[in-house]
Amino acid sequence: AGSFQDAGVIQRAYNLNFPLHTVPASSAQCPAWSAFSVSSPAVVLETAEDRPEAVVVRLYEAHGSTVDAWLQTSLPVKEAMLCDLLERPAARGRLPLEQRGVRLSFTPFHVLSVLLVLRQ
Repeated sequence: AGSFQDAGVIQRAYNLNFPLHTVPASSAQCPAWSAFSVSSPAVVLETAEDRPEAVVVRLYEAHGSTVDAWLQTSLPVKEAMLCDLLERPAARGRLPLEQRGVRLSFTPFHVLSVLLVLRQ
């Protein structure tokens, strides 16, 4: 019911096409952990690719809206910058690291690639 945004169609499609797989583990309690989170349901984190001493995260705006979103990570990030689709840092693409994470601005259906340089 309602719009595709209200109905959560995109999230349900990801759940259907990329279901979580369970892995047997010991009975020891492990704390919940997530490498990334995004503050807006309109923004989809599509992929995170490991590089030497860095991670490239690709996100897109999926609702046809203009939105600001916070990308948060539990990884030890030293520096964040926008990069192009070939993963080359963009001129003047440096992003400030803030308490809430990295603030990203999206226009409708916009794709952003973010290079996160990790502390060693």
